[in-house]
Amino acid sequence: MDNGIWTVAQAKAKLSEVIESAHTQGAQTITRNDRRTAVVVDAQEWERKTQRSGTLADFFKASPLRGSGLSARRLRDRLRQTDL
Repeated sequence: MDNGIWTVAQAKAKLSEVIESAHTQGAQTITRNDRRTAVVVDAQEWERKTQRSGTLADFFKASPLRGSGLSARRLRDRLRQTDL
């Protein structure tokens, strides 16, 4: 597919081509009943987008709320009853 959109049947029949297109052209969309169902991306692109950049502590240190005087404390109330 030139436009990067495949039906499930097309993707099943031409999986190697879908993978190659993801590698050379970018993300390939798979549709079912005219609705976007899945996206195939190159492994390097996936790793780049899902790689963590820092720790949770770094995230909190960089927060714009740091030094704002915002105070949050945990309530020590008993657990609430819930019906399961």
